[in-house]
Parts: sequence; C-alpha cells; structure tokens
Amino acid sequence: MKISSKPGPLMAPLPTIMVSSGDMENSNILTIAWSGIINSDPPMTYVSIKKSRFSHDIIEKNGEFVINLTTTELAKAMDFCGVKSGRDIDKFSHLGLTREEGDIVKAPMIAEAPVNLECKVTEIKSFPSHDMFIAEIVAVHIDDKYVDEKGAYDYGKMDLVAFNHGKYYRLRREEIGFFGYSIMKPKTAKRRRKK
Repeated sequence: MKISSKPGPLMAPLPTIMVSSGDMENSNILTIAWSGIINSDPPMTYVSIKKSRFSHDIIEKNGEFVINLTTTELAKAMDFCGVKSGRDIDKFSHLGLTREEGDIVKAPMIAEAPVNLECKVTEIKSFPSHDMFIAEIVAVHIDDKYVDEKGAYDYGKMDLVAFNHGKYYRLRREEIGFFGYSIMKPKTAKRRRKK
C-alpha cells in the first residue's frame, strides 16, 4: 500500500555536483543536486540555484560555470561547499582544492574531480525560489585513469556520489545492464560476454 504525501521535490537519486564559478583569482564552489542533461546535440545542461546563494549572482554576471563530478573522496568537501557561503570563506583554499584552468570558460575547474564540464549559460528561467541556468557544455575534461585503451569512459571506477532526500550515497561499481540490453539478440549477448 502506498502513502499519499504532499507535493515536493522527491525525485531521487540526483547527481551531486560541485559547481565552480568566477575566475582563477576570485572563485566559489557551490554544491548542487538539481542538475541534469536536457539536450544531446548540442550538449545542454542546467543547474537550479536558489536566488540567495552567493554563486547565483556570479554565474548570472559571468554567464558561465563548471560542473565538477564528485566522488566519495570529495564528499566531505562537497558537503562543506553546500552549507558554507563563499561570501565568508575561500572554499578552494580552505579545503585544499586545486583550481585548474579550463579551455574555454574563465571559471576554474576542480582538479581533484574526475570529470569537469565547462558550461556557457544560454538562458535563465526564473522560478519563485530558484533560477534555472540553462547552459551549453562547451568542453569536457576527464581524468585519463578513467579512460580505457579503447577510449571508453569507466564511470564505475570513479566512485561517484548521489543525493537522496537529504543524504549522500555512493554509486557502487555494480553494473546491472547497459543501454539496449533488454532487447539484445542472444548472438550479440554471447559476443559481448567474450570481450
């Protein structure tokens, strides 16, 4: 039997990302769980940020940011960046995180993150509590230790973190399937198993 509940943001799990903004001298990191992919060509993403957050005005002014994927190793820093304001502290320095230059945007990447997505804002949608920054992903960086000899990315090795109703969870490396496996022909399945 299911229990009815009041409407709320109960989609889960959500990606937990660290969004860096500003430039190499003056920057901030904000933890976001309200993010996702909205288009593939060109690759488009979004981050929804509360209007009162320090990063909100930085991103609105500069029109760019970097999405940095988080790992179990970065979880404590990621949580800190979500509860402490950049108005009061330089999070990069306080947490010992390394600012790394991207290829296109001025916002720094977090060197310790396994994947960094450089993003340029194309549109801002305003809602009562948050603004949604819609952005094109203009460059992607991935640590080479997560790329196999064929150039495929191994997200399972990254030990990524997800957010689920107030708590963080590890995304363990336990593959349960892959895109299209439900309709794969037995011959193709046999060939894949041999690899």
